[in-house]
Amino acid sequence: MKNGIHPKYKLLTVRLADGTEFQTRSTINTDTYVSEVDSTNHPFYTGRRQYVDTAGRVEKFRRRYGQRDAKPRS
Repeated sequence: MKNGIHPKYKLLTVRLADGTEFQTRSTINTDTYVSEVDSTNHPFYTGRRQYVDTAGRVEKFRRRYGQRDAKPRS
């Protein structure tokens, strides 16, 4: 491998949302990375679903673009 073209890796501490920490190597220019998501709060792991307010989105669309009546084609 060529010298001088690869990024420098350094030790990084990762802190998860539940408070656990582990160390890894990374090219990030910080000593600690704080994650807001982990297996204790992500819906994929917990099985809880977050329902999207589709009715609110429809109303927002209608307010923005106006509700137009569809005319039947002849």
